[in-house]
Amino acid sequence: MKLLALSEKVGLGPLFIVTEGRFRPISPPRSIHPQRYVLIEVRGHRLRPSGINALTAGALLLLCLLWSLVSLRSDLIPGSLPAATSSPLLNQASILALFTIIAASTSIVRRANWPRSRVLFGEVLVGVGLLALPTLLVEAARGHVDNPTRVALFSLVPVFAVVFEPYLGSASNSPQRGGLAAALVALGGTVLIFPLDLPRTPASAAAFCGIVVAAASVAAANCTAVKIAKSQTSLSLFSFAAIASGSAAMLLAIVGLSIERHAWPIAHIDAWVISDLLSLALLFWLLRHMSAVRMTTRFLMAPLMANLIALAFLRPGVQPRAWLGLLLIALASSWLLFAPEDKPEKTGSPLGII
Repeated sequence: MKLLALSEKVGLGPLFIVTEGRFRPISPPRSIHPQRYVLIEVRGHRLRPSGINALTAGALLLLCLLWSLVSLRSDLIPGSLPAATSSPLLNQASILALFTIIAASTSIVRRANWPRSRVLFGEVLVGVGLLALPTLLVEAARGHVDNPTRVALFSLVPVFAVVFEPYLGSASNSPQRGGLAAALVALGGTVLIFPLDLPRTPASAAAFCGIVVAAASVAAANCTAVKIAKSQTSLSLFSFAAIASGSAAMLLAIVGLSIERHAWPIAHIDAWVISDLLSLALLFWLLRHMSAVRMTTRFLMAPLMANLIALAFLRPGVQPRAWLGLLLIALASSWLLFAPEDKPEKTGSPLGII
């Protein structure tokens, strides 16, 4: 809301409130001589609705549910994990390659526009930073960083996203009030559930830092991906998904074949690939319908859902500290998803005088 004052050269004249370009007098106006008054503008901020609807919220929840089920795969369905002889990098590369074929085929059938030059390079970087580099760093840290510590460190992604979004994100997204505080609260809640195992050797310290770098890479790539998806509306999301996932698949395949030559023909693909493909489709669809910070809440909500599912079906013993952590994650995630945005008012006067 803007407060405009029409002030006389000596003393103040009547005050008006302008809402959406229309005047409402606070006090009865007098006759105004245009040469005896100047227009003074006081700018402020107003809250804009969160902009998330039921469809985008449902898509994000479905994505988190799929992720949580994959993480509980061995507990819910014993013996369903890939064979130990298969290559994790080649497995992931195979899934991304299959998704690339589907997305590229769909884009060709729909005769969609394909990006060029800088946009093409940006989409390749998104694929590397969002899908390939985190996978490589997580695989390199295997044996040095346990799974609970990895989950806790990846809860840093929303914190990084809040910091990076003003610089790397879409200009149409306004910062949320209390976003950084909510992300830090969610981080604390995650640590209550998944305690950090601090490194004790140089190798574990390097792996620990590698996971932090992976979290930062995901956040930065997520901000860039949302910016590209929202600014390049003439381009199809199918072509974006094909380029990003294809570049990630190529990098993972090259590295996987280089360091795991014994696993060259071995890539384990089973019925769970459907869940992976659907997750990738939801991820790219959300890029055009949600801010980067809200998208990164999947790293908070997926562990939350996994714990709730485990409580419902596996019934493990839960300490009060873990219940507090679940509550903090739920509250902080809800704030990050549904909090209103702090939108600054435009600097120009609705009358065009200033």
